[in-house]
Amino acid sequence: MTTNTGTAEGSTTEGSTTEKSATGGRNRRLRNFLPLIIDVAVPLGAYYLLKNGFGMSTLMALALSSVVPAVRTGWSVWRAREVNGMAALILVVNVVSLLLSFVAGDPRLMMAKDSAISSTIGIGIIVSVVLGRPMMTAGMKPWVVKGDAGLEAAWARLQGGSARFRRAERMFSLVWGVVLLAECVVRVVGAYTLPVDTMVWLGNVIMIVAMVLGFLVGGALGAGPMAAMVVAETKAWAEREARQGEPVVSGPATAPLIAAA
Repeated sequence: MTTNTGTAEGSTTEGSTTEKSATGGRNRRLRNFLPLIIDVAVPLGAYYLLKNGFGMSTLMALALSSVVPAVRTGWSVWRAREVNGMAALILVVNVVSLLLSFVAGDPRLMMAKDSAISSTIGIGIIVSVVLGRPMMTAGMKPWVVKGDAGLEAAWARLQGGSARFRRAERMFSLVWGVVLLAECVVRVVGAYTLPVDTMVWLGNVIMIVAMVLGFLVGGALGAGPMAAMVVAETKAWAEREARQGEPVVSGPATAPLIAAA
């Protein structure tokens, strides 16, 4: 009777621990994706919902969808004395879109104005790299760490102590900035040199090609090497803890164990 009770209690404890671990993993994944949800998904979703769902004008939908990034930007400046890069970029894009919404008349100018959005985003990303706060990191990190505590800790150690890791981080954002600026140039040139009917469908092709290039080149030069370094750092950390006979510590952001050069 005692043995059976002990086994049941042990099973319950083990089940509870597993459940807590799973819940913790979900919470970490949510925390990683939260900046993208708040800074990008909410404003874009609000715009399309207000415009297509509630039938508002483009001007009103853009104005109302700018509220969240405006509040986020103001809050970060007031509380942390720094600008939230992604929220500020979305706000600038919305303002540019508002201004461009008054442009009408020439069909070529109407097509060319769409490229202003890409150029605004591209310039914002490049400026973030120059300032040492690469903006695309917020979108890439969740896919690398996957909500895993060990991978998150390895990321923090590498970001704090590996120059090679930080170079790859900057390169990822720089690639996207350059790609978006190049897309802008190509679309503007096409708008004024090709027939309007051609640019109606070719503009979408240019955008798709730019996205594919961003993912492929950015992955090869930035995200891919960073993911490999995070995995290698996690394994090296676990092996060190195993040799010392201690549990794997995933929290502190101390110096990385793999080459930091």
